[in-house]
Amino acid sequence: MSEDVRMTAWVRGAVQQVGFRWWTRSRALEIGLLGYASNLGDGRVQVVAEGTREQCEQLLDLLRHGDTPGRVDGVTEIWGESDDGYPSFAIR
Repeated sequence: MSEDVRMTAWVRGAVQQVGFRWWTRSRALEIGLLGYASNLGDGRVQVVAEGTREQCEQLLDLLRHGDTPGRVDGVTEIWGESDDGYPSFAIR
């Protein structure tokens, strides 16, 4: 059994006001992840996801190469330990 991790990703591009957070939430729930997607003041979207490393990598691949709303110019991520702090996957 895999230990859960936390992935925090920052998505750059035309990703606000296009339904990107809702699309991300739908994909995350399909995969079985917990966390949230949030707009940042600089135009990026921050995605925090908790689950297995494989689940998080699946979402990361979708963020980078999936048929997302808007336009993704790049994704930067960091990895850490899960703290099981999210009841579901939310839009913030």
